[in-house]
Amino acid sequence: MSLPPTLSVPVAVLAESRPGVTVWQARVWRPLAVLEEAPPVPAWTRLREEAGREVFFAGAAEVTLHRTDTPNYKDNLEAAQPLIWVLLRPEPDGEGVMLQAVTVDPGEAEIFTEGPRDILESLPMPPGIQSLLAEFVREHHVERVFHKRKRDRQDPDSMGRRQPK
Repeated sequence: MSLPPTLSVPVAVLAESRPGVTVWQARVWRPLAVLEEAPPVPAWTRLREEAGREVFFAGAAEVTLHRTDTPNYKDNLEAAQPLIWVLLRPEPDGEGVMLQAVTVDPGEAEIFTEGPRDILESLPMPPGIQSLLAEFVREHHVERVFHKRKRDRQDPDSMGRRQPK
């Protein structure tokens, strides 16, 4: 099987909403799981409710794989538990959240932490996505050797030192 240099993998995300514990936050949202196939319902359909906690189908997203990012994918796959990151962003009215992005790249996930109100959660990577990612890395990864550059020695006289009087 030959994979293209850029590959989009469809995924589905479940999110949980529960009552907040402070007066400043009525509801607390968090990504709950990533599925390999979307359920046959529209986005933000309530799937389950118990004890004030609600589970929603947050929607479908695509994980885009790029051949230039294979070192990060390889690091993720070599971890004890490969992860997939889900980013939820509060809606402008502050009432709910939107599914913003899903990634398997730890470097991209780190960039997602910059949003002050964004909700980023690392979740276990589903087995089917894990095997597809491993195949993508196997096909496109090129090991690059790190060469440390040596600095040129500086002439002390050129650094503007003054002669003692």
